[in-house]
Amino acid sequence: MSAANPIFEKSTRRIFALALFIFALDQLTKWFVLQCIPAGDEVIVIPGFFNLVHRDNTGAAWSLFTGNNAVLAIIALVALVMLFLARRYFHSDRLTGQLALGLIFGGIIGNLTDRLLPDRHAVVDFLYFYLQQRGGRELGFPAFNVADSAICTGVTLIFLITWKNEHAPKNVTSGA
Repeated sequence: MSAANPIFEKSTRRIFALALFIFALDQLTKWFVLQCIPAGDEVIVIPGFFNLVHRDNTGAAWSLFTGNNAVLAIIALVALVMLFLARRYFHSDRLTGQLALGLIFGGIIGNLTDRLLPDRHAVVDFLYFYLQQRGGRELGFPAFNVADSAICTGVTLIFLITWKNEHAPKNVTSGA
């Protein structure tokens, strides 16, 4: 039985609880980076594979649309509202859908907060994976953060849920 107001449904509370956890973890890790690693610097964790870095990103993934922080903040806010309003289409009644949406919402809110805070105005990225090639060149993946990881994981879950539902055997009832 669902409550009279869908915002107070158990499924919505689960989504919000996970989103709040992801947001808090994201902001805590970014605070740590801001306190311990000067902008542009890096700390070698696993030589030739993983560093903690401090990079400010005013763009989107892979630094696309760099310098469009305000526009990207508006897009993130619109996406957040639209996803919330359409959450029932993403299986928010199921635990996997709640997990996916909680991850996505928490990630969007985490990066949106970075864009809106007056002392940042850029997303703080700090996880940098790379391979050290012979000759010293690095083959690296763009730096990212907890929010980015949560968004990617949530979107992947949505794709898997959708794929599973599209490929599930259909019940066919025979007429007698």
